[in-house]
Amino acid sequence: MADVRKFRFSIGRVLVALAIAVLAATTYMTFGRPETVPDVTFRLMSGQKLTTADLRGKVYLVHFWATSCATCIKEMPQMIQTYNRFKGEHFDFVAVAMSYDPPLYVANYTEAHQLPFRIVMDTEGGLARQFHDVQLTPTTYLIDKKGRILERILGEADFPELQRMIEGALSDST
Repeated sequence: MADVRKFRFSIGRVLVALAIAVLAATTYMTFGRPETVPDVTFRLMSGQKLTTADLRGKVYLVHFWATSCATCIKEMPQMIQTYNRFKGEHFDFVAVAMSYDPPLYVANYTEAHQLPFRIVMDTEGGLARQFHDVQLTPTTYLIDKKGRILERILGEADFPELQRMIEGALSDST
């Protein structure tokens, strides 16, 4: 009889271990794999087109913002500083103005503040929808060289942390 109890106890332990393994695998499959950036085409204010495929091989930010967003305006000098710190062959930055932002306001702000990065008008909201239906500004995506979304930042960025993440992504050779 003692042997039967040990056997039942062992089966119970195996079932618990199996349940934990299944839970861990499910969690990894849901949250552990990096999500890839959607295949989109940006129409820059200059009229040029840029696709996420064109940006492969670079680390880049896609930053959704609006001229009516106080937090966006507050953090814009730090966005410029971050761009200037990392700009070059392996880093890029695309600022996407929300569909409700009047194009004239965006153009005036871009010129007055000499925004050095690429500016896109999402006039119909399609880009915001493709990037997980962005509703809140600012929303910033950090994307690695392989087109994987490393981070989604809602609200004002923690710039020392963002810059640390960019440095890490730039130095990652995978």
